[in-house]
Amino acid sequence: MLTYEDFVLKICQLTGIDLSLYKEKQMKRRINSLILNSNYKNYDDYYKALTTNKNLYNEFINYITINVTEFFRNLDQWIVLENEILPYLIKKNLKIWSAACSTGEEPYTLAMILSKHINLEDVNIIATDIDENALAKAQKGIYTDKSLEKVPAEYIKKFFTKVNNTSYIISETLRKNIIFKKHNLLTDKYPENVNLVICRNVLIYFNDKAKNDTYKKIYDCLSNDGIFFVGGTEQIILPYRYNFEPIKTFFYKKISNN
Repeated sequence: MLTYEDFVLKICQLTGIDLSLYKEKQMKRRINSLILNSNYKNYDDYYKALTTNKNLYNEFINYITINVTEFFRNLDQWIVLENEILPYLIKKNLKIWSAACSTGEEPYTLAMILSKHINLEDVNIIATDIDENALAKAQKGIYTDKSLEKVPAEYIKKFFTKVNNTSYIISETLRKNIIFKKHNLLTDKYPENVNLVICRNVLIYFNDKAKNDTYKKIYDCLSNDGIFFVGGTEQIILPYRYNFEPIKTFFYKKISNN
């Protein structure tokens, strides 16, 4: 009979996702709830089903990667980004990484804001996530009218076209300027020489070691004086330990060694 630890090991072999790097109590509770709600008796039965049932497998990946996002999430932070961070960053060939972008609302929010200040052709926006289904939705750029509730009217008018009574599609202008890729924050190589890394509401699920390792890798991937934008519950404790300097709440600048 599989224990939770056995299950975690098998999931890592099956998916490449190492659940041991997430906070155990949180993740174990989520998985146990999922197994129960899916009407399986134990880890053995559920794991066997994952290896044969593609829909169940996709549901599991979506569930454990915690795809919770929205346009202009924590609006006040985006206002700070636009008014106080972007003037510091804006230049030709700006490179931005939206890590763990889920279904794309975050990089599209970024692109909308950037479009007011710079030609999007001069910006390299990379958006990544571990969940291929979430990335597929992001690339299609189709969202419900409910998900647009926080999008300012000027952006809806400019960048969204109604598909039917309940759905809108993002304009090609935005979609063509964002590169969506599969990426595992815990194991894959990070982009290089990035001016702005947006990684929000993800690290709260990592255990301390995984979180510390991620901070170090984000530091290494940033350009000199690059900016790291974190989520509303993720302020870095002792940021100088990771060579980050807080410049605004939720925004940290890389302290260059040279």
